[in-house]
Amino acid sequence: MITIMDSVFVADRCDSLREGGFTNFFISILIVIGIMLSYVTQHYRIISRGSSEGISPYFVLLGVTSANAQFGNILTLPQSRADVACCREVSPFECTAGLLGIAQIGTQWICFAVILVLFLVFFRRDEADLLDDEYERDPDQPSWRTAVTVAAICLIHGLFVVIISAAFALGAPQYLGAWANFLGIMAAALAAIQYIPQIWTTYHLKHAGSLSILMMCIQTPGGFLFAASLAARLGWGGWSSWGVYVLTAIMQGILLIMAISYEWPSQEERNQSTPQPQRPPYNRRTTPRVLPSPGPYSAHLQAYAETQEEIEHALDRESVQGVGENQPLLAPGGLGSSGVR
Repeated sequence: MITIMDSVFVADRCDSLREGGFTNFFISILIVIGIMLSYVTQHYRIISRGSSEGISPYFVLLGVTSANAQFGNILTLPQSRADVACCREVSPFECTAGLLGIAQIGTQWICFAVILVLFLVFFRRDEADLLDDEYERDPDQPSWRTAVTVAAICLIHGLFVVIISAAFALGAPQYLGAWANFLGIMAAALAAIQYIPQIWTTYHLKHAGSLSILMMCIQTPGGFLFAASLAARLGWGGWSSWGVYVLTAIMQGILLIMAISYEWPSQEERNQSTPQPQRPPYNRRTTPRVLPSPGPYSAHLQAYAETQEEIEHALDRESVQGVGENQPLLAPGGLGSSGVR
């Protein structure tokens, strides 16, 4: 009976894939590209600063474990398994369109795993291009042991999801649906609290650090679009897959507002505290020049300059060099000189 029900379900999914239009296909492709581009900005942010300072290790821990559970969820959902089975009956285009949901979540899982790697590689490097006040505001930096522990937990959790999923798929496939829902609930719970430690870290630092604002600007609206795309493909039965992205987008929006509010005043303060000294241009017609007496150039200006530009350059040199007190009074340009040779 179970086999007949499964066959009917697969047949219905195959019909749905055949009815899929180009609009949903291209939207899904754009979402995959957007996911990659958004995470590339975060990868570049860490590499360009040479440090992962400002990124909470617990944010990385919750993000990677949530991605592990979410990827396991999408792979073990009955809808996804039916889409894979339909690839033997539908056209290559329809098969590709049906598997784009898996590709989207798989891309996000890989990109977040890269953040974990970069977090370890660039953890508190000495040559990081950081401002002194950023270190002064964060006296409680996480230790290297914490970073390594986070990486180990993420690896163990990923292996756990893979082993259990494979065991159910090979030995008890009838429980895969329940296991998929369990992974979805785990992913949603982890995603719901994923941004809490990062929000606290950003609030504590009062700056974004190595956290990419551009990534959040792309992902916050993209999260809602991604959730809508998955909901259109999986329906209400796949709530455990697309619901997590609704929660993530909301939390990420809060973090984005905080980061922008801290970074904009910070940039203005830095510009005001480190002004670039600029010497105003000298113009003989508009800039008054007060000299106690003719100097070494102004006393014999015709010997040093002919054009207006050369005259201004000579007067500038005279104003910088000045006249020393050890200069003879009757020497050319001295106090007792008449200025005539």
